Amino acid sequence: MRKNSVTYVKTSDMKRRVAIIGAGCSGLTAIKACLEEHLQPVCFEREDDVGGLWNYNDEPKLGKGSVFKSTVINVSKEMMAFSDFPPPRHHATFGPHRQVLDYFKLYAENFGLSEFIRFNTSVEKVEQAEDYEETGRWTLIYRNATTDDVKTEIFDGVMVCTGHHTFPHMPIFYGKRQFRGRIMHSHSYRDSTEYADKKVLVVGLGNSGVDIAVDLCKHAKQVYLSSRRGAWIISRKFLCGIPADAFANTRLLFSLPKSFLKWAFQFFANLHFNHGLYGLKPQNRGLETHPTISDDLPVKMLSGQVILKPNVQHFTETGVILDNNECIEVDDVIFATGYDFKFPFFDDQVISVDKNKVYLYKYMFPPHLPYPTLAFIGLVQVIGAVMPVSEMQCRWFTRLLKGQNTLPFREIMEEDIEQKRKRFSFIKTQRHTIQSFYIEYMDEVAKEIGAKPNLFRMIFKDPVLAFHCFCSPCIPAQYRLVGPCKWDGARECIKTAWQRSLSPLSETSFPWNRSDAKKSSTDDKKWLTDDISTTAIVTVLFFIVIYMYFSPRTHLSKCYF
Repeated sequence: MRKNSVTYVKTSDMKRRVAIIGAGCSGLTAIKACLEEHLQPVCFEREDDVGGLWNYNDEPKLGKGSVFKSTVINVSKEMMAFSDFPPPRHHATFGPHRQVLDYFKLYAENFGLSEFIRFNTSVEKVEQAEDYEETGRWTLIYRNATTDDVKTEIFDGVMVCTGHHTFPHMPIFYGKRQFRGRIMHSHSYRDSTEYADKKVLVVGLGNSGVDIAVDLCKHAKQVYLSSRRGAWIISRKFLCGIPADAFANTRLLFSLPKSFLKWAFQFFANLHFNHGLYGLKPQNRGLETHPTISDDLPVKMLSGQVILKPNVQHFTETGVILDNNECIEVDDVIFATGYDFKFPFFDDQVISVDKNKVYLYKYMFPPHLPYPTLAFIGLVQVIGAVMPVSEMQCRWFTRLLKGQNTLPFREIMEEDIEQKRKRFSFIKTQRHTIQSFYIEYMDEVAKEIGAKPNLFRMIFKDPVLAFHCFCSPCIPAQYRLVGPCKWDGARECIKTAWQRSLSPLSETSFPWNRSDAKKSSTDDKKWLTDDISTTAIVTVLFFIVIYMYFSPRTHLSKCYF
């Protein structure tokens, strides 16, 4: 674990004050980014602890994101880590929610972030200060939940770190009021014990819907899973058991054409299980929607514990009528239908939301505002982890606030937004309005602050590191090699990421496995045979051969695509 590396200055020396709304993963890294740039952060958190939605509560709370009791994160620990704070080696490759929260607490403790957080404090209103036209400052009104005191303060900048999994989206269906059973949103789901011997319908085939359907199988009599359009479902693990997200997010793969990546994604999704055979194949191609991740759904479907159904048409007193006019009787219905984006402390003049469409430059800045003193952090959905994305956004914003970077003119920002919408490669639904690719977006923002690694130059200066940056997972530490607040430990972190990611698996009772794992992780001369780098190269070559050999007219392509 690295020691605290933030360069602190006395509060009296900190000139510009920044309000940070929320102390989840985005809020914590926002505090640290402010400290690195010698700004004075004040973080407002409505709960009594850090973690945001990863701060599990037995009872759901309106306006707070949540996870259920058995939630396991969908991204591996090295890919979700902050760029200069690797997770502990003993943490699981894909940790349960309590371990994710532990990591955030370690991060806060290591960098001394908690002293800048006002817990049990909710923000009621954010508006432009009286002198905004001259200074760009903001007035913030907040309430202390313990004393009920309401106070007002003025800040030089505001970072909104409330996320986008806060306000449940409940679709409208005819007959819901006459249904005798219980209807709830996945936001309120905690565990399956209260559904013992019940027939339950889960609506939605995203990550929450599939996870809940699988979890319900522990106690429910029968689980139905309803979907409008199907989904591409992948496993957390790839070939040879390596983390799929670590393999997928490499610069090597993303240097290939998008059409090829879509083909490859579908190929491996169908190796997991044949989506057409299981009735899950959607009309869209792979990577045109946010992927659904599940290791267990195929087995639950094979065992009949989960039965796939089409979309709901309307409710009856005892169940639902489906789009195919089939009637099924159920005791409870759980809507895993996503969330609505809302910012109740802002007026519409600051930011307006239309069916989850937000008009923001780089998913951060309202282009009509004359000052770059307001940023929305983490309001982007990448195919990967949001934690390093939020960190990169915070690093950019704090430099803008210090005047070390500038935003382009309004016309250029608006043109960029429109161009992104025209080039948008995801399906146009309410769920995918802020969708992007991890490496693509990280490089785009990193370039603004000079933190994007130059691989061409690196080939001549450090070819081993260049190889890892190109062929191994694009872990966040790549963005600490150069640029502001670079980290001396970044190179070693990149080279050893794979060993750290799988280190918990080597803790076994079999001595021959322990010795093999130790030998593999300590032999620096075998860097070229590093598992994930070799796997990436071999798999890309395999893709190219398969792609060239099988035309769309072959039987195999009809089966898998």
